[in-house]
Amino acid sequence: MKSEESKGIPLHTKILAALFVGAVCGVSINLATGGEETPWLSSLIKYVLEPIGQIFLRMLFMTVIPLVFASLALGVAQLGSAGNLGRIGFKTMLYFVLTMTCAVVIGLTLVNTIKPGEGLPEELRTSLMERFGGDAEKKAGPTTFGVQTFIDIIPRNPLKSMVEMEMLSVICFALFIGIALTRIPKNRSSVVITFLEAINDLMVVLISWAMRLAPLGVFALIFSVTAKFGYSLLASLGWYVAVVIVGIALQLFGVMPLLLVVFARYNPLQFFTRARAIMITAFSTSSSNATLPTSIKVSEENLSVPPAVAGFVLPLGATMNMNGTALFEGVTVMFLAQVFGIDLTLSQQAIVVVLAVLTAIGAAGVPGGSLPLLAMVLAYVNVPSEGIALILGVDRLLDMCRTTLNVTADVVIAMCISKSEQRHEHRPESHAT
Repeated sequence: MKSEESKGIPLHTKILAALFVGAVCGVSINLATGGEETPWLSSLIKYVLEPIGQIFLRMLFMTVIPLVFASLALGVAQLGSAGNLGRIGFKTMLYFVLTMTCAVVIGLTLVNTIKPGEGLPEELRTSLMERFGGDAEKKAGPTTFGVQTFIDIIPRNPLKSMVEMEMLSVICFALFIGIALTRIPKNRSSVVITFLEAINDLMVVLISWAMRLAPLGVFALIFSVTAKFGYSLLASLGWYVAVVIVGIALQLFGVMPLLLVVFARYNPLQFFTRARAIMITAFSTSSSNATLPTSIKVSEENLSVPPAVAGFVLPLGATMNMNGTALFEGVTVMFLAQVFGIDLTLSQQAIVVVLAVLTAIGAAGVPGGSLPLLAMVLAYVNVPSEGIALILGVDRLLDMCRTTLNVTADVVIAMCISKSEQRHEHRPESHAT
């Protein structure tokens, strides 16, 4: 894939160009027609542009269930297959969940404070809901917490949950499968693990195919929206990008140094100097998986992380620890809710936190891997999932930034666990026979 892209114009450049051209053309048409949707424009949007955009979006959506199920089940199975469901495994998962939760909370705090999606005229919001709201109502799941909500997380029929895209139930089933795989003989579990790895790889290929259609899909979708709604909708995108980047910066240069000082006993300035190769690789590739070899090498050679810890935490983190992705999903859900004029309650935002963390765990470590899962979170809290079209054009820049945070957080956690294990080894009782 990388070699093919290097022969021509990079994909992210094509997407940004498509966003710009589509937005300019759409706004120009909107101004020329005085905001009125003429018959020829309606036909162009309905019979040409919207079908193109929907094909692109559906290619992303169709990967959601198999991607989440395979990624989560594999992540848990790998944790157990390495014989680390005990002390190190527990600490690793605790760091993953806590740091991702912290990232989502930072993102939601910023987006609720700055409100980048508000300020649109009421008639524009009404038009957006009329256009995009129907599909979300069909897909939406429960939006309030209660006893039944927790009961429904455990599926009675996993296949039914998959067909109806009941996200929490699918995640729950995948976690159970992953744990169960660690409890059966390796000669049997290896068959299932190989199958899940193949499913995961297949979904990554499908996503890469969908992303090749992204420039055309982005043009069609953004033109359709701006031709009808004009410039007002685009103005809030700049604030949205700023909120995501500021949130990532706070997590990267605020929370991560705190972890280094308190738990790893390591100088943050020294860390960022020695880990710069990891961060540059992550930023340029937008892929946790592509950065993994560099992460392991630099962690062991420059940051003195033991090979056993680096070899366990970093591969697992590339699959399951996505601080930047979790923050991005939380901010995007709230931003689009504000754009569509949907008021999410505190309980609904709590669901967003949970889903952002869980779906970030299932996100593929490749460029654009979080987009299908984001669509699912949107639909689950009754925000039109088609709204994802509004942020696709700027997603490449945000993907680069959130991948940098994803990978850096993996290394920081590996250092914290390494320090913790050193203290454990030096305890008197640890030497007892």
